[in-house]
Amino acid sequence: MRPLTVIAASALLLGLAACSQPAETVTHDLATAPADAFMAAIAAHCGQAYEGKVVQDTPAPTGTDPFAGQRLVMHVRGCADPAHELRIPFHVGDDHSRTWVLTRTSAGLRLKHDHRHADGSPDAITLYGGDSTPPGSAERQQFPADTDSVAMFRRADMLASTHNTWAMEIEPDQRFVYELSRPGGRLFRVQFDLSKPVDLPPPPWGDEKAPQ
Repeated sequence: MRPLTVIAASALLLGLAACSQPAETVTHDLATAPADAFMAAIAAHCGQAYEGKVVQDTPAPTGTDPFAGQRLVMHVRGCADPAHELRIPFHVGDDHSRTWVLTRTSAGLRLKHDHRHADGSPDAITLYGGDSTPPGSAERQQFPADTDSVAMFRRADMLASTHNTWAMEIEPDQRFVYELSRPGGRLFRVQFDLSKPVDLPPPPWGDEKAPQ
């Protein structure tokens, strides 16, 4: 689905809704329309997997780099209710512990990171993330760390992470980007090629059921 197609479809739906909804409801829908367009752009790739690469990692890692030399694959896998939730496992070589969970909220989008061990049990640091900064756009959404995530990072003595902002970008049929940034110059970006689907990876740890 091309960017203009996604935006035009969203505009048409909003225009039809405006004919029957109170003005205050229409205003709210217009304010959050980019979130719907963003979700729709990702959902257009449901059931497909794509290979990516780290395009920026500043400052450079000083210790073991878990991404170095690993095949990076994202899989738009959890699409049972794509307008409300999308689950996107992020595979790093043989490490299948990571899943990005995007949820539609009344005010925009919520991003959470579901981290699991190989036996399916949750990692001690999991389900962190935040709500999108409104309104965002159909191409980019940002998610500053929420209160629960900040508290989790503090308990784990991960103080730098309390300032995290995650972001996602999509150019339909071209590229998808996952980003982590924080004050002080930290910037990490992984870019996936949406023009070339690859073979599907194994299920993420803890979610072996058939994808929907």
